[in-house]
Amino acid sequence: MFKIVKKAYLTDNIVLMDILAPRIAKSCKPGQFVIVINDEKGERIPLTVTDYDADKGTVSIVFQTVGKSTNDLAKYNEGDFIESFVGPLGRPSDLCSLSVDELKAKKIIFIAGGVGTAPVYPQVKYLNSLGVDCDVIIGARSKNLLILTDEMEKVAGRLYIATDDGSYGFKGNGSQLLTKLVKEDGKSYSHAVVIGPMIMMKFTSMTTKELGIPTIVSLNPIMVDGTGMCGACRVTVGGEVKFACVDGPEFDGHAVNYDEAMRRQAMYKTEEGRALLAEAEKNDNHKCGCGGGK
Repeated sequence: MFKIVKKAYLTDNIVLMDILAPRIAKSCKPGQFVIVINDEKGERIPLTVTDYDADKGTVSIVFQTVGKSTNDLAKYNEGDFIESFVGPLGRPSDLCSLSVDELKAKKIIFIAGGVGTAPVYPQVKYLNSLGVDCDVIIGARSKNLLILTDEMEKVAGRLYIATDDGSYGFKGNGSQLLTKLVKEDGKSYSHAVVIGPMIMMKFTSMTTKELGIPTIVSLNPIMVDGTGMCGACRVTVGGEVKFACVDGPEFDGHAVNYDEAMRRQAMYKTEEGRALLAEAEKNDNHKCGCGGGK
């Protein structure tokens, strides 16, 4: 059992929780994720780590209430216990494998969309702890949907905000703001990290490709059970089959077949869709149905 030591609503349906998990807090690296199970009958919920504090023994998670499991999790309060909290899982960010000199030689830009701001934050905080400067774009549909802007401002070299409706910052999406920074403001970048909804990562990766910026994306949004057993996060990257949970969650953003991944994601939400995938791929990994609408 794992104790919830902090709970806060970042928006009407986006929740931050700090979980007391000392072993995980000491082992976490930016880019990794955890599996949360609410109770003994609960489904597996994969969530990218938002922050971790080895001294306090806490791990922070941020989730949006989009289905039964996440809505149930949102009902838990400070002092309550969840059944299971497993991690860290997945491969750490590629940035963790580089030396400080190598990182400082790069011109890094992060583009976060919506809840994607949560997994971007630990990477930016990690770079800041090493004295590495980077730029960050946070995009959302409107001002009231922005999250972690104050926290990000403290660790980013420069923080840019974009809202689709123009209610705060640049009017437009993160991809359009990136184009402005490069083509109009004379900024240049040698490395981009893009995290957000699949459709956002697809079109932002198209933009970075046009701008000649090598790009990493996180495919956490398509994960279901976090082990590769269910087959939901199967994705083609550079013509090779990968699984987001065991091979990722980070991949070359210019090599991901987004359309295929989004089709699979939509199909996996229904029993009929899982059956079709199982037949097409000649396996029964899809029959579990776990997490169809977390």
